[in-house]
Amino acid sequence: MPGSRRGGAPESKLPGTVPGGSSSGLIVFLNGTSSSGKSSIARDLLRILDEPWFHLPVDAFHAMRSSREVAPEELPLVLRRTWTGFHRAVAGMAAAGNNVVVDHVLSEEWRLVDCLQLFDPRKVVLVGVRCSLDELRRRESARGDRPPGLAARQFAQVHSYGPYDVECDTTTTDSVDCARQIGSYLARRSFPTAFEQLRARLLPDGAGGDTLLPGPRLERAAPTDGSGCPPPGQQP
Repeated sequence: MPGSRRGGAPESKLPGTVPGGSSSGLIVFLNGTSSSGKSSIARDLLRILDEPWFHLPVDAFHAMRSSREVAPEELPLVLRRTWTGFHRAVAGMAAAGNNVVVDHVLSEEWRLVDCLQLFDPRKVVLVGVRCSLDELRRRESARGDRPPGLAARQFAQVHSYGPYDVECDTTTTDSVDCARQIGSYLARRSFPTAFEQLRARLLPDGAGGDTLLPGPRLERAAPTDGSGCPPPGQQP
């Protein structure tokens, strides 16, 4: 067949790309608790950035799941599979040369490790989206679509891993100004990136390196609400 590589040398591929594709796209990785303002920043980023960008929120992946009630003993596995698939969808989009804005909640360390294994660390801009606990509680109460206390349960863990490339605080800074701060950084990115530093510390043996890796072992865990915290009324 025309264009076939059968019988010839395998097609070469740069790390973080797909065969026939261009170099991998950038990933702006927004990490913060629920109600910290990540989605608002992502929407404003897409409005101010010149090139085409995609916003991939994990909430959209949870919303794709059928409405059938999941048994409590099955829920942890279903949620973990959702997160694992979400990471691979992001990796696939970036590997095809797309620029992606991700809003994420790193309230469990395995999620960060999985992303460190999957993404080209030089192409990730890790953004810490901070907000005071009092303001998080106010927003959570006002929006009414999150379990009470969710942000407080995530608060200590989400920003505990190490360096960021960019940090913004939505307690006093609006989403447009945060987006402009991130956009300014994209024009003058520095190295090593936060993902490179975290990968050296958390994956010292060099695990990972390919864009699409097998998923992590999906062991059963304590029931969660989808963001790494047990549902209301259950003990952590």
